[in-house]
Amino acid sequence: MKETFDLQKHIEHGVEKIVEDTIRATFRNPKESVFMASFALASKKASKRRMELEREGVHVPGFLIASITSSCNLHCAGCYSRCNEATVDAPPVKQLTADEWGKIFEEADDLGISFIMLAGGEPMLRRDVIEKAGERKNILFPIFTNGTFINQKYFELLDAHRNLIPVLSIEGGKEITDERRGEGIYDILIRNMDRFKENGLIFGASITVTTENIEEVTSEAFLQTLMDKGCKLIIYIEFVPVTDEAQYLAPGEKERLFMAEAMERLREIYPETVLLSFPGDELALGGCMAAGREFFHINSHGGAEPCPFSPYSDVNIRETSLREAIASPFFQKLKDEGLLSEEHVGGCVLFAQRENVQKLLNQ
Repeated sequence: MKETFDLQKHIEHGVEKIVEDTIRATFRNPKESVFMASFALASKKASKRRMELEREGVHVPGFLIASITSSCNLHCAGCYSRCNEATVDAPPVKQLTADEWGKIFEEADDLGISFIMLAGGEPMLRRDVIEKAGERKNILFPIFTNGTFINQKYFELLDAHRNLIPVLSIEGGKEITDERRGEGIYDILIRNMDRFKENGLIFGASITVTTENIEEVTSEAFLQTLMDKGCKLIIYIEFVPVTDEAQYLAPGEKERLFMAEAMERLREIYPETVLLSFPGDELALGGCMAAGREFFHINSHGGAEPCPFSPYSDVNIRETSLREAIASPFFQKLKDEGLLSEEHVGGCVLFAQRENVQKLLNQ
């Protein structure tokens, strides 16, 4: 499938649907509903801006992923970021400053980008950056966090800036969550979910789907636990096998079919919850959405990468504009060579094709 305006329209519709679903999910929460109604208007303006740029020959993705730190307090089993050495225990060196991230957020706002997913490491360690994000009311910032650094000051910040939405990483129930993330983490997550509900704050959950937990995390019992805690957004992400030993955990065609059927069922049962699945049906979209097709990744040192699972870059945001980074020659090569539509096992085609990706980078 060629890179055409039809793809852009498809994504615009998807963004509008997410906003509509979120408004419905927060209908009983006045502060959230008022903010989301305002954001819906901003999102439509952003869509028009991206369409204007598209007509000028500039394709702007609808969202970005920003890893704002390389530090993390946990050592989760199979963590792709640690395996890629994007997250380390050593003190951070030469990472983007809060002001530099602020400029990125400002330019993203000007280009019509509506969503920026904040990741890490553990993004809650960079409160200075999250405060900068809170200033950009036209952009929604899901914060993918392990949930262990959310204190009272953070609750106050999140209450003041409703465009910041924590997305807590959980693997299922207590046993499987603690097994992957560390003893006691599940209980911390549950306590913080209770505090979000008490404070009237929207939050989401991020679940890495493997062959071992897929039935548990799509069960009504598990989802009802999250619903009872006030969770309004659930994001399922396929496990990417970053080591040969973990290959058996990667969902295959059987699991993907199971997941698609589960998503259809769960969306009917929980209409007031936003349920998303990545990568979902990539074939319907002509392949992977990374490398600027509809998103790309900025690492903690400013490198513009196709996605977090493909940590290769030919440009640094410190040395160029966001608009120029989107047009990276490396990104264009990945699209021209068809690597984004290759068959693969696991949740990332570029990781599966990493040898070919590196060859293109070095050409």
